[in-house]
Amino acid sequence: MKLSPLAKRAQRHERNQSQLDLNLVSLIDIFIILIFFLMFNATGVEVLPNTKSVRLPESTAEKGPKETVVVLVSGEDILVEGRKVASVSEVMNSGVEVIDSLKAELEFHAGRQMIRKDKQEPVGKAVTIMGDKEIPYRLLRKVMVTCARADYSNISFAVLRKNK
Repeated sequence: MKLSPLAKRAQRHERNQSQLDLNLVSLIDIFIILIFFLMFNATGVEVLPNTKSVRLPESTAEKGPKETVVVLVSGEDILVEGRKVASVSEVMNSGVEVIDSLKAELEFHAGRQMIRKDKQEPVGKAVTIMGDKEIPYRLLRKVMVTCARADYSNISFAVLRKNK
């Protein structure tokens, strides 16, 4: 028996439909589980910004980085959270101990930072200084004094962990 073109098309359509049988509810469940897994695991990773202009000193420190305000001191600029606040040459040539533009930026970020009252962590504002290992101590001291004057009591330094 010869089939009409319309009947042949209906058979093809029926055959193709039977091969494609996806359970959409199960697929949505898998994606939701995957999203929750990625969200919970992504929050545990705390990484400092990576920059090629700063070569960090090496250390045997075991503590990992915490989520704090990051002050990056390179050979040319001083940046807070990626925003340039001062030039190293201007800071070194000035005779003042406190860098006013850095202090203003730190005070701005102080309002946005949460203060933890855990028993394990001291109460206070925290800052991490990422300084190039070739910067002079006088510049590092000025940055630290400015952080202290902006009421940041927990000052940490970013270093690279040495391999044992």
